[in-house]
Amino acid sequence: MTGKGSKLGPMCGRYSLTSPVESVVQLFDLDTRPNLPPRYNIAPTQEVAVVRTEGGARSLGLMRWGLVPAWAKDPAIGQRLINARAETAADKPSFRSAFKRRRCLIPADGFYEWQARGRGPKQPYRIARPDGGPFAFAGLWEAWRDGEGDERLTCTILTTEANRALREIHARMPVILGPDDYGPWLDVDGAAPAALQGLLEPVPEDWLAAYPVSTRVNNVKNDDPACIAPLGEAGAEAAPGRLP
Repeated sequence: MTGKGSKLGPMCGRYSLTSPVESVVQLFDLDTRPNLPPRYNIAPTQEVAVVRTEGGARSLGLMRWGLVPAWAKDPAIGQRLINARAETAADKPSFRSAFKRRRCLIPADGFYEWQARGRGPKQPYRIARPDGGPFAFAGLWEAWRDGEGDERLTCTILTTEANRALREIHARMPVILGPDDYGPWLDVDGAAPAALQGLLEPVPEDWLAAYPVSTRVNNVKNDDPACIAPLGEAGAEAAPGRLP
């Protein structure tokens, strides 16, 4: 996912976080006000906002998107680990340690998926709450150290089966947790990993709405309001071909 014309990655491979900082602070019950400039086209290997629990309090910091397990020899493995399947993450060697001890929340207010349309180009869609508000992906994080002892913090987004409303666009979707589930998910000293599987289900069909956007979002260099504009608005050009 390095630019226009490149093969677009699996769900979830792009998302946005443009909400006012105050709404993010309130949703995640943060003690400090982070610096969060609006991001319209967040892509793998970039630094992303992550909420985790430290010393009993929630904090928001930046991590590189693409999890690098502590045992990895080469950090390039993170480019392949931007997502973790919720059905198997607790048992997979790349994710099981993080699933048990390093769970996190990844703030977002929308994500993108590309719908295949026969032989023509894929049509990008943005998927967000009807009210446009922020929400949280279920995530995992890791700390990896290089040969010099320098630490790199990385993360991944859990995915699950798409709900019926989104299935025509893509077979999978990111795991979105409700506010009541933030505490149990972040509490690594609480419930056993097996008890958390019930949280990792697709959200109800009416919880999200999808709309087509410009192919401008295909290029990771584009990170501006035109990326989230509904198709047909100023600056949002249509992909060639008919919409489904």
